[in-house]
Amino acid sequence: MDVHWNQGSEDCVKNPQPPIQVHQYNAQTFILRESLCATYEAPFIYLLIGKTKALLIDTGAVADAKTMPLAQTVISLLPKAGSRLPLMVVHTHGHLDHRSGDDQFRALPDVEVVPTDLESVKNRLGIADWPNGTGLVDLGDRVIDVIPTPGHYSSHVAYYDRQSGLFFSGDFFLPGRLLINDTDADLASAQRVAEFVEQHPIAYVLGGHIELDESGKTFSASRHHSNERPLQLTKQDLLALPGIVKGFNGFYAKRGVYVLMNQNRILILLGAGAVILLVAIILTLRALWRRLRPRSLAR
Repeated sequence: MDVHWNQGSEDCVKNPQPPIQVHQYNAQTFILRESLCATYEAPFIYLLIGKTKALLIDTGAVADAKTMPLAQTVISLLPKAGSRLPLMVVHTHGHLDHRSGDDQFRALPDVEVVPTDLESVKNRLGIADWPNGTGLVDLGDRVIDVIPTPGHYSSHVAYYDRQSGLFFSGDFFLPGRLLINDTDADLASAQRVAEFVEQHPIAYVLGGHIELDESGKTFSASRHHSNERPLQLTKQDLLALPGIVKGFNGFYAKRGVYVLMNQNRILILLGAGAVILLVAIILTLRALWRRLRPRSLAR
């Protein structure tokens, strides 16, 4: 993981960036990142290659193949000898910044795109007991465990590669904002994941985004990430997650470098505050108008 990720640009017009950065972790594992100039989300995408099948985790935030040639790039990374390996496209979850590139793959031969709805995730990834069971994807000589991690999203899953020890956590756990839609589900997922990783060797925990700089400051919709912190988290970081989520008030909290938020509730609260402020302004203006009206009539 000795890699410097493209930090984007303060002016992407004057200083355009390549749409995709590709890092080869090992001979069968590639980490792709969409450019900050193409999308401020700059999501990470993972390609795992086995003997009989390849697995792509997420398809990023940009649909247009001309702007973001994701499918072309992924296909170019597959082994060239003989016929091309079948490709299975899966997701950590269904938010658009992780599945917008799906259409680039749907028309390709020997490619399966697994939908992000809960029934499809359970059925195709072999998770009979949701969310307490686990699924499995066999790539030939490479087995990937699928662990349900709802909380950020109802059908969110994480992936564990037994071969490399990499744990792909999506938006469930990353260096930055932990957006929690369902606190109880998220805490249960954190406890379940901690129990899983306690029993397995973990090389690195790799999430869906980087949202922090080295000082711990959160990037916010920026196309330039100066002094960006590394992508990778550790096994100990993941084991500490239940303690981070426990006691979350359901709105906003900061635990070390992590910012925990329930965006829906915050938006509702801000909306209610805006309505109250608007009503207060209207009532104030109405009172002023009533007070000043007799003077105007007298003139």
